[in-house]
Amino acid sequence: MFKSPEELWSKCLSVISDNISEASYNTWFAPIVALKFENNVFVLQVPSQFFVEYIEEKYIDLLRMTLFRVAGEGTRLEYRVLIDKSSGKATQIPSTNEQPKSKQNTSGSNYVSPYHRVQLPEIDPQLNPSYNFNSLIEGASNKLARTAGISIANEPGKTIFNPLFVYGQSGVGKTHLANAIGVMTKQLNPEKRVLYVSANTFQIQYTDAVRSNSVNDFLNFYQTIDVLIIDDIQEFSGKTGTQNTFFHIFNHLHQTGKQLVLTSDRSPLVLVGLEQRLLTRFKWGLSAEIEKPDFDLRKAILENKIYRDGLEISEDVIDFIAENVVDNVRDLEGVLVSLMAHSTLTDMPIDIELAEKVVSRIVTVSRKVNTVEKIRDVVCEYFSLSVDAISTKSRKREVVQARQIAMYLSKQLTKNSLSSIGSTIGQRDHATVLHACKIVNDLMDIDKNFRSSVREIEEKLKK
Repeated sequence: MFKSPEELWSKCLSVISDNISEASYNTWFAPIVALKFENNVFVLQVPSQFFVEYIEEKYIDLLRMTLFRVAGEGTRLEYRVLIDKSSGKATQIPSTNEQPKSKQNTSGSNYVSPYHRVQLPEIDPQLNPSYNFNSLIEGASNKLARTAGISIANEPGKTIFNPLFVYGQSGVGKTHLANAIGVMTKQLNPEKRVLYVSANTFQIQYTDAVRSNSVNDFLNFYQTIDVLIIDDIQEFSGKTGTQNTFFHIFNHLHQTGKQLVLTSDRSPLVLVGLEQRLLTRFKWGLSAEIEKPDFDLRKAILENKIYRDGLEISEDVIDFIAENVVDNVRDLEGVLVSLMAHSTLTDMPIDIELAEKVVSRIVTVSRKVNTVEKIRDVVCEYFSLSVDAISTKSRKREVVQARQIAMYLSKQLTKNSLSSIGSTIGQRDHATVLHACKIVNDLMDIDKNFRSSVREIEEKLKK
């Protein structure tokens, strides 16, 4: 027979510590205090009801097997949870599948089951409502991540995209997408506890919890979240304590069907300074890259913002911005803000000249130099013709059309004379070049497919 409950618990802990990690032991078993062992009932005092839930879910088999081994088969387990530390009020709760009558240390207090979910108070989700799916324009560079995000917002925690790990360079829209998921989730499921937090803020909160000896409260709070969004997860690199704590939060949320959304500036495959067990879990769901926006997406983003802000900007200015500001969405929006400010303060029209002035302060504007030879070669490649073909006197429709388009674009995009253009493209004279330009202009007005082909070749020449 054991002399004290402490001795019994010490024997149990020596077995438990050999079967779980040190971090798990320190988090879930070290804070437990043995109170009494009478009539084959072993009572343990735990810090909170959440401890009871977690131990019963994750460790009850190990705990019960250890207790039977040390104290004997049939030993019953009960938990004592403090309700009010100042008055010493507590509730005594039996372990799962055990039916002894619950005991109360304080007369008049009601038994509270830890398995009955108490209505938790509302929290501020820390979301930016302007970062929503309506303002997140879809393009080839973000389609996968955006589509997965909408699926998650409709059924958080119930899709295969858990966790959703979104990565890409700065300014491509990761934070916008992360917020959009949270905003839509709250719109469709107002009762869900959604929280957006940057990795840096999480790190600060954890450090404060350690200093104030309230890590358990920190864990308890985060493990009540239904949709947890962590931005810039790469900032956990080298932070061992933070990673250990987040590991437990991640496990609890994932295993209880809650949703995790993580963003990073690089893929999980190349993240350094993070524990392998975390990196493995990051790859459980969907890893989706958001790439730099292509020309069509950049233009669509500009047009959407111009429409929302009630601006009037000509298409050639929009094209100029989209062609030159290529790295990220943040720069595109910055250019529009600067254009509007310059135009308002100086009473100048928003034209190409002003756009060049503003854009050149943000990015290096490199003028594309086109030559008649280059234009001729690109047109031939587009129509799968040899350069020699358009230099012949052939009257085949596809040859004539390619020759005319090459002449038209050479006149539009170079400063060469009509004679030199005609000489380079098939040894024609300036009158032939003029006739070709008129034919192309007329066809572009009446033939949508023809106009589209000419525009596609122009785009190729701008790259």
